[in-house]
Amino acid sequence: MFESLQGILTGYGYVGLFLASFLASTIIPFGSEGLLVLLVYKKFNIPALVLVASVGNFLGACTTYYIGLKGRGFVEKYLRFDPAEIEKAEKIFFKYGPFVLLFTWLPFIGDAITVASGILRFKFWIFSILVFTGKFIRYLILAYTTAVLLT
Repeated sequence: MFESLQGILTGYGYVGLFLASFLASTIIPFGSEGLLVLLVYKKFNIPALVLVASVGNFLGACTTYYIGLKGRGFVEKYLRFDPAEIEKAEKIFFKYGPFVLLFTWLPFIGDAITVASGILRFKFWIFSILVFTGKFIRYLILAYTTAVLLT
């Protein structure tokens, strides 16, 4: 199963990476890091990979932010988000401020922070700058670290 999915996504190159990155940043459990590493290994253009992955991941986060705008009740009822997880994300958000959005790529808590920022109606332009920056830096480090390790 993994090999066929890997083959499909690798075959689509940048488009596959965009889709994987988009899905990885929505509430759907999915990862894009392995595909990025594989495409670096296959000698795809690193700056293009970083940009494609960052844009896809950012747009997935925007989708999750929009879902948060629907309200806490919607998120808990229809998406079955754990209320405790949302409360934890809100506490983190209030404690550390908007810069916590730089870390929306983190597993488990990242989606909750993104949803919480929508629920809290955080300013979208600030959300966009911080979320894109965090995701871009993460993919940049991953891609270049992979390239260095492969040489």
